[in-house]
Amino acid sequence: MIQVAAGTRVYLACRPVSMRYGFDGLAAQVAPILGVDPFSGHVFIFRSKRADYLKILYYDGSGLCLFAKRLERGRFVWPPIVDGGMVLTPAQMALLIEAIDWRRTVAPEAPRTPVAV
Repeated sequence: MIQVAAGTRVYLACRPVSMRYGFDGLAAQVAPILGVDPFSGHVFIFRSKRADYLKILYYDGSGLCLFAKRLERGRFVWPPIVDGGMVLTPAQMALLIEAIDWRRTVAPEAPRTPVAV
């Protein structure tokens, strides 16, 4: 499980990228695709064309960290393939890494308190 510090944003690249990219290659993709500095301390998530492999890039203040996960079966749930990216919540990122459909998961509504009339 990857812990995301308060104030850290999670960016998701919507278009697939080559999984041959390592630290430097993915860092070079962050600015043109997501419009953010790769050394900002935010989390950046990329996927393969087949959607069965993802890489997460993160700068921790002293260097780049790279996390990779390949599914043996199935695919990661991804938004439509369009230019740019989107921002996820840390909870959505956790579901994405577990290959759970994070788009359909909603927080339950707060219980309603009966009102006396």
